[in-house]
Amino acid sequence: MPDLDLLAERFDAHRGHLRAVAYRMLGSLSESDDAVQEAWLRASRADASKVENLGGWLTTIVARVCLNILRARATRPEQPYGIHMPDPVLSRAEAVDPEREAVLADSVGLALLVVLDTLTPAERLCFVLHDMFAVPFDEIAPIVPCTPAAARQLASRARRRVQQAPTPDRDPVRQREVVDAFFAASRNGDFEALVAVLHPDVVLRSDGGTGRPAASLFFRGAQEVAGNAVMYGVLAPHARPVLVNGAPGVVVVPRKEAVSVMAFTVNDGLIVAIDVLADPDRLRTLGVSSLAG
Repeated sequence: MPDLDLLAERFDAHRGHLRAVAYRMLGSLSESDDAVQEAWLRASRADASKVENLGGWLTTIVARVCLNILRARATRPEQPYGIHMPDPVLSRAEAVDPEREAVLADSVGLALLVVLDTLTPAERLCFVLHDMFAVPFDEIAPIVPCTPAAARQLASRARRRVQQAPTPDRDPVRQREVVDAFFAASRNGDFEALVAVLHPDVVLRSDGGTGRPAASLFFRGAQEVAGNAVMYGVLAPHARPVLVNGAPGVVVVPRKEAVSVMAFTVNDGLIVAIDVLADPDRLRTLGVSSLAG
């Protein structure tokens, strides 16, 4: 077998891992695929014959590509209200899509990805590689580039921010029960029942897309979020259960096209975060409507 064919075969064996790294780094499914493809192009042009740890070498390559993408993002105009929802990884509520299990590993929820988006590119890289994939700081430092001590500090700063992200309950059945109770109360316009399933400091974020600034919303507190749910209660009957990054969520499909994906973070039996993607362009690109059909 020619050397390039052998490398391609070995690269494919690592593709799921590399895509998982890229998704955690970028929060974008299309950019993650692009980053993995770029990593392959770079690897195929290099001499891999003396590489002892192919997985580590490929992880380093894809991390460099992702860091460049993150740094390029920093030069773009900000989203309305500063809200940008990462791409959700969707699967039917009754079964996880096997092709996406690598991305869903370790239950990287949408709420956590939202927090990761607030980090600097270097902080995100150091945290993701070290804390999520156990890459030593000695190997991370040359990618940034910085000293291993500086990489450790960057990861530490990121970790303090990430610790503020809500941690979901372990029991998916209980999570789904709480989400179902939320929609039952919304359908009935039951404000008190809504407040009862919401944490007092619950946060709702909605990304309506760059072309729809009025659809980008932010609410904090049970009263505010419950009021919003009552206002949009007419859509509650059209909520179809799905898994969003492995956690209970819904796709709202009032007719033939989805109008939103809603991800819920349930902690200690209460909803602590609701993350909504309502950008019609991205919903079409992600093929959300077909999943809910």
